[in-house]
Amino acid sequence: MDWNDKTNRALIGAFLALETADEAQRFLRDLLTENEIDEFAKRLRTAQLLADNVPYSAIEAETGLSSTTVARVAAWLRKGTGGYSLILKRLKK
Repeated sequence: MDWNDKTNRALIGAFLALETADEAQRFLRDLLTENEIDEFAKRLRTAQLLADNVPYSAIEAETGLSSTTVARVAAWLRKGTGGYSLILKRLKK
């Protein structure tokens, strides 16, 4: 992934330009399909549950995500770039 690519920088800039929850909701709905929004929301919820040491089976039951996706989120939470950890800390405030 080339985060310095002009198009990718523009996407990041678009997120940073959002000022309210309503703006974020409207932008996400125009940018993504309803299924993509649902999938990303479930991944975030999965990260929250994993951080609270909830078992995979309970996470799968709550979110409907596959064990593979839960394991992938767990791996990113442990060994990723720190994005999940950062946002989870900020959401707890």
